[in-house]
Amino acid sequence: MTEDLFGSPRPAQAAIDATAPLADRMRPRIFDELVGQDPLLAPGAPLALMRDGRHLSSIVLWGPPGSGKTTIARLVATTAGVPFVAFSAVLTGVKEIKETMARAALERRRTGKPTVLFLDEIHRFNRAQQDAFLAHVERGDIILIGATTENPSFEVNAALLSRARVLVLQELTTEALKALIERAIADPVRGLGGRVRIDAEALELLAAGADGDARRALTALEVAAAGASEAPIDLEAVQRALARKHLRYDRAGEEHYNLISALHKSLRDSDPHAGLYWLARMLAAGEDPLYVARRLVRFASEDVGNADPQALTLAVAAFQAYHQLGSPEGELAIAQLCVYLATAPKSNAVYVGFGRATEEVERSGSLPPPKVILNAPTGLMKGLGYGRGYRYAHDEPGGIADQQHLPDELEGRRFYEPGDQGHEAEVRRRMQSWERLLRERGGAA
Repeated sequence: MTEDLFGSPRPAQAAIDATAPLADRMRPRIFDELVGQDPLLAPGAPLALMRDGRHLSSIVLWGPPGSGKTTIARLVATTAGVPFVAFSAVLTGVKEIKETMARAALERRRTGKPTVLFLDEIHRFNRAQQDAFLAHVERGDIILIGATTENPSFEVNAALLSRARVLVLQELTTEALKALIERAIADPVRGLGGRVRIDAEALELLAAGADGDARRALTALEVAAAGASEAPIDLEAVQRALARKHLRYDRAGEEHYNLISALHKSLRDSDPHAGLYWLARMLAAGEDPLYVARRLVRFASEDVGNADPQALTLAVAAFQAYHQLGSPEGELAIAQLCVYLATAPKSNAVYVGFGRATEEVERSGSLPPPKVILNAPTGLMKGLGYGRGYRYAHDEPGGIADQQHLPDELEGRRFYEPGDQGHEAEVRRRMQSWERLLRERGGAA
């Protein structure tokens, strides 16, 4: 926790700590230094009103790591001239926050000023814990600024969202990161004071390799600068400083659902290139390969279906192959399956038909089967007509019997309509020939 509730130096007034990390020293201290979030500062926008001192309100900042969420919270408090308290939901309990909110209530009664309470990773608090803020936000004791990398619609309770505006921060562009890096190199007080130089290609790589994260870019710059001599920072130095590129991913959060959606839709659109890319992205970011394999088994039934019945067999085989081999050997089986599914003929006819049948069951309930297809193991059941007139299909011309199978109320209903792709085209032809045979047989009768 950091705070200035009882007179500690405010962020913009604090002296520069030369031993602090470069990313911390270069944190913007006025709104004019903020880069990459221009839409949030458009005239009339909530953040612009707070910057101009016209309206202070609770907000939830939603954006990727290193996009400026903590910085914006500090700038809001500094501009408004009100007390500022910062917590991390990972490290802080509700009891400590409640004590601070009680102190904030006393401070507001004493000075008339609210306290800006910044809660980083607000999504780490459950909905009951988030409720602790409601009364204090409602009374105006605190201006709550929550920060999250997860979709607030999923992670922040509705009562709190109704009292706070959600501001979406964008991933910083390569150009924005290049500007930050150049500022850090040149700044004589908070930065490197021009003591190092960087090649144009190295600057480009450093900005691109930071993956939209200002903190990562400045940290890597500091590492590269520490090893630099009189020669400029070059590509090799940047590659060493970046090490392995970190991929933003949360196996329980929105990015998880975004990438599996991208994979599923790429395969549905028969694009093996995109399918392999999204598969590689998920696996490189640490997704459980068996989760991906399970989703591809589902895809084999939902989107390929009977257009290629072999797809489901291969999907189950790929799942088992990874289960037996593990990584990295088993990942190739999933990649093989990914390409197979992308290039297979597609049909969702079974998926649609099963949905129609399920809806009918929900609508009409427990309709009895027609007696003609019921077994009659007892004399009573025979007497009631169970199985009377049943015709054995193998003894019928064409191997198909002309008798009722659906309940009386649903006679003639169709649920499955095969498509015209792959094997399902043969299924369509076969069903049509049976229907024609039954019509002819009915006409002859």
